[in-house]
Amino acid sequence: MTRTILPAAAMEKLLKKCGASRVSEEAKVALRDLLEEHADKVGKKAVELANHSGRKTVKASDIKLAGK
Repeated sequence: MTRTILPAAAMEKLLKKCGASRVSEEAKVALRDLLEEHADKVGKKAVELANHSGRKTVKASDIKLAGK
């Protein structure tokens, strides 16, 4: 079983904020998996950028650049 970081309740809040009146459990899981996969890719790229700059600390600018 894969451990997740983001709670399913947060996925429901995001989808309801987008206009959904009801959200299935499967939709919450699908959104969570997608967001965590994307965050993993962005995070790894941000770490590479920080290391390339000679830093151990990942800054907001690294995240923004990695997200482009």
